[in-house]
Amino acid sequence: MTAQQRRAIVGLAIMAVAAILLVVTAVSGGYRINLTPSAPLGLWRIIPLHRPAAVDDLLFICPPETVAMRAARARGYFHSGSCPGGFAPLIKTVIAVAGQHVEIGDSVSVDGRRAPSSDIALRDGKGRSLTPFPSGTIPPGHVFLYSSFPGSYDARYFGPVPASGVLGLAQEVLTYAP
Repeated sequence: MTAQQRRAIVGLAIMAVAAILLVVTAVSGGYRINLTPSAPLGLWRIIPLHRPAAVDDLLFICPPETVAMRAARARGYFHSGSCPGGFAPLIKTVIAVAGQHVEIGDSVSVDGRRAPSSDIALRDGKGRSLTPFPSGTIPPGHVFLYSSFPGSYDARYFGPVPASGVLGLAQEVLTYAP
């Protein structure tokens, strides 16, 4: 091996270690990359939330480990990640909390007010049937999540989720909304 080859190998090793340290530091600092269309693409940060989740909060939340969530992941609606069950955290907006009534028809209404851009799809992008949440009052300790992205798989279909899965507020750092 020549001196030039050794320098190249050492240089690549140093860059690899630096990249690994950068990723570990970013993840431990609450930074995440979003590659889904439900929120702008790019770098986000999880900001600790020291109060209960409220309407209009944009959250990072771990989906619960349920049969419905596993089926959604099998369909490709969710990515793999660090949440229990191997799910990636979701970035969604809270549109209803415990005690509020959610009505699902052609769109979503909360306490009689229609949520913007909340039309219900009966089929996904691959033509597979979707079953909307059947409406109801949000139980204690749960939140109803939503994204204005038309193809979003959110609580319109999987219903309220436990607020215990909240990781924190979602803060855009460097994003791009196509």
